[in-house]
Amino acid sequence: MSPVAAVDVGTNSVRLLIATDDGTRVLRRIITTRLGYGVDRTQTLDDTALARTLDVLSEFRHDWTAAGVTDRVRIVATSAVRDATDRERFFEGVLAATGHRAEVISGVEEASLAFHGAVDGVGLTRACVVVDIGGGSTELVLGSANREILASTSLQLGCVRITERNFTTDPVSAEEIAAAKHDIDSRLDGAEAVFAAAKQHQVSTLVGVAGTVTTLGALHKQLPDYDEDAIHGIHIPQPALNTLSEKLIAMTTAQRRTLGPVQPGREDVLHAGALILDAIVTRLGSDGVIVSERDSLDGVATGLL
Repeated sequence: MSPVAAVDVGTNSVRLLIATDDGTRVLRRIITTRLGYGVDRTQTLDDTALARTLDVLSEFRHDWTAAGVTDRVRIVATSAVRDATDRERFFEGVLAATGHRAEVISGVEEASLAFHGAVDGVGLTRACVVVDIGGGSTELVLGSANREILASTSLQLGCVRITERNFTTDPVSAEEIAAAKHDIDSRLDGAEAVFAAAKQHQVSTLVGVAGTVTTLGALHKQLPDYDEDAIHGIHIPQPALNTLSEKLIAMTTAQRRTLGPVQPGREDVLHAGALILDAIVTRLGSDGVIVSERDSLDGVATGLL
């Protein structure tokens, strides 16, 4: 059988994973298009951001065609498209650009995909909470040692959303930092059922996925460049995460851009993502976070296989 192609269209980035029938990765790409630009404020897709995203999807189509992918393609969209009232423009554009229909997945499904992709990826054999911090939403899911999902939620909380709502200065002011932390804490109240269930089951192990967490992992390791093999499975202790968060929030966007592992298009939202992760670690009472390079995209690919 031909390989499969899984595509995740997120608020900040578009990602592609091509895998063979035995699960071997053939190609993994991530390109920032910021599809969710302004969606939190306008509830509509920005024309330029949509055009960038469709151009990348057309490029990805060439990638999977060259890799021998024929019909096993799944394109999923998350928070930005979920929130947009004019999402039909996106669906029509994706079909024209790729020959395949896109689908919007719910926050519940996104959480489930992230959990199975992450836990299987790091080979964890104990109960844990998986956090997927995206541009527009954050998913939290508690699962048992035998992969049974016990509680999950999807919050209107993401690094792009927090940045657009709270930050206007560069570097951000103390007042803006305080407002962002209050915004984050208020939204985390919506995940109280997950935190309560984790406490009930005495679970404090946290596994983090997606760009914010993996980039923080690379910075914690002081890597000169982004290297997913060197990041996957590492543990960021809570004190180190807190220090790193404070360091990033004090920097200008230009300064964050010079940090080797920070991929283009993440430098202006990474500090917001770090604040979100730090708040979740604190709320859960965890000693830090285990970084997984495997995530919801791997879950999509596994479903195709």
